[in-house]
Amino acid sequence: MAMGRGSAVVAVVLVLCLVLPFEMVDAASFPVGGSNGWTFNVVGWPKGKRFKAGDVLAFNYNPSFHNVVAVNKAGYDGCKTPKGAKVFTTGKDQIKLKKGANYFICNFTGHCESGMKIAVTAA
Repeated sequence: MAMGRGSAVVAVVLVLCLVLPFEMVDAASFPVGGSNGWTFNVVGWPKGKRFKAGDVLAFNYNPSFHNVVAVNKAGYDGCKTPKGAKVFTTGKDQIKLKKGANYFICNFTGHCESGMKIAVTAA
């Protein structure tokens, strides 16, 4: 009987080794703003790109001058940080997209209003 359990464990491990890499390959990483990084006038950066749930947005910026805030549509439209919003401050933030609409702003004074915000829809 112990031999049967061992075979089952080996079979499960083999299946996981075959399935998991394919799911990981599916996700893509996107450097927000391209070579310029997360900065002013990136509002149009998502245009023409296709995003999927699980893809990662890489926000690269100087944390002395910027941040990234995950907001709702009202926060995005009004350049306001809603209560309880997640604020990222490392300068090298990796944010996984959820299915549907994803909104991000910089909430330093005047930055969002200067186009430092993006809206991304993930399939």
